[in-house]
Parts: sequence; structure tokens; C-alpha cells
Amino acid sequence: MPTPADDNTTWTQLLSWFDASRRGADDDSDRIDWVRIAPFLAMHAACAFVLVVGWSPVAVAVAVALYFVRMFAITGFYHRYFSHRSFKTSRALQFAFGVLGATSVQRGPLWWAAHHRKHHRHSDMPEDVHSPVVHSLAWSHVGWITTPGNFATDNSVVPDLAAYRELRFLDRFDLVIPVLFAAALFGLGAWLEAAAPQLGTSGGQMLVWGLISTVVLFHATFTINSLAHRYGTRRFETTDESRNNFWLALLTLGEGWHNNHHHYPHSVRQGFRWWEVDITYYLLRVMSWCGLIWDLRPVPRALTVRGSRS
Repeated sequence: MPTPADDNTTWTQLLSWFDASRRGADDDSDRIDWVRIAPFLAMHAACAFVLVVGWSPVAVAVAVALYFVRMFAITGFYHRYFSHRSFKTSRALQFAFGVLGATSVQRGPLWWAAHHRKHHRHSDMPEDVHSPVVHSLAWSHVGWITTPGNFATDNSVVPDLAAYRELRFLDRFDLVIPVLFAAALFGLGAWLEAAAPQLGTSGGQMLVWGLISTVVLFHATFTINSLAHRYGTRRFETTDESRNNFWLALLTLGEGWHNNHHHYPHSVRQGFRWWEVDITYYLLRVMSWCGLIWDLRPVPRALTVRGSRS
């Protein structure tokens, strides 16, 4: 029979869906927190409703567009900006891309950046919570995010970001933006169903294809934690097992040049050679031409000329 303490723990777990501050850093266990990850599992299960709502060209097009736009928000801002500060931007644009990244259901920018900075400090060492060298491939890909020990945000690692109250809000109430985004997708589909029935979409269909886009985006992003430390080539002899992988680079808009990145993580560019396709970098350059971002940190010339192993 559950005790009052157990009930309190369950209630705290439920509240933590909506307010991440309800879960502190005191529980560092590696057990799977089934209550906390229930929405994550439900999101995956809900994709099966595609068999009910079907598909339409407009719903699929929206899903594909959302994948690329949000992948850029993750790679360009959650990763290269928030985690590595590889360029500068305004506070307003910082927040805008924090919100856009939050629609990806990968938590807030402080949580994301804190874990990533720790990853670089301890890459493929016992302290690296998502290393496929230390742990299994499945654990490094998704298992680590299911545990209480990896739920809390360590603000001591990201004091530069924690100084902004709006970013702290995104991190604390990390479910708010995804819920609002899902509601907006449903509303868009319902409006199109009424205004342009020839498109063959609906609120439910647009919502489900949005969920599919989110799930694919999540797993594509986390292939860099798992597959990019197992499969590919190593140009630089780093202290970890990071690897360059052309196919992962295409899937993640440039993040697959992971060995390059671990050798010199401060650069805004991860494809060090002209033939290493880095779509995120190209888009960031366009933004710099428009004056939206500035002070892009380049790759040192010594790393782009002959002398390093191809």
C-alpha cells in the first residue's frame, strides 16, 4: 500500500510535468522515472493515430518544414549559440529561438546547454551520461533522459544563460511551449479544413503529423549522442570517440561533422572543409549578412588547410 511519502513523490512527479523546479537535483538515481516520462511516451504512441487521420500533401509538407526549421533552431541556437556561444545576437532573437527550440520537446535551452557543456568536459568518460562508449547505444540515445538524475538543470554550468529570466522561464515551464504549439497546429488544421477543404486536412491530421515531425526530430538530434560516437571517420585524434559522418550531417543540418566539432567546439562552423555540407552554418551566415547575428567565431585556418588527416 502506498505511504503518504510515496503519494507525495508521485504528486511531485506529476507537478514536474508542468513545473520543472518541482524536481530538484537531490535524486541522482539511474532508475527510469515512468511518471515523469509519460508525456514523452504518449507523444510516441500518438503517432499511431496517423492510421486514423490519414495524410494529405499539406500536412506532410508542414511536418517536413517543421522538421527543418526546428532542427535549425536546435543546431544553430540550442547547440552552437546557447551551448558554445559561437556567435552573438540580440536578447530578443535569443529568446525567439529559445521558444522555437522549445517546440522540439527537448526541454529548455538551459537544460540542453548544461548537459552539452558537461558532455564536452567529460566526453566518453564515466561522467559522460550519454556516452555510447561507457554505456549502451540505446542508453546514450534515449535512456539517459528517462532518469531522475538527469532531469534537473545545473545552472552552475550555464550562469551566462541563467542570468536571463525569460530563459529560466522556458526551462522551468518546459511543457508550456510544446502544448501551445500543439494547440496551434490543431487550430491551423481546423481552419484549413473549413477555409480550404480541397486540401484534405483537418485539426487532428495536422496535430498528428506535427507529432511525427517532433518525434523524428528528437531521434535525429540524438543520433549525434549515440551514432556519431560509434560510426564514421576520425580526422583528429581527440580524447573521445567522436566521428565525422556525412549521412548524419545531412540529417542534422551539419552536426554530423562531430569529430571536427570535438576537436574545436568553439567554431560556428562544423564542416571544416568546403565539401563538408553544413547547412546550419550556411543559414547562420545568411543571418549575419542580415545583421541578426554577429561575431561568428571561425575555424582556425590551420584546421582547414593541409596537414590534418582527411
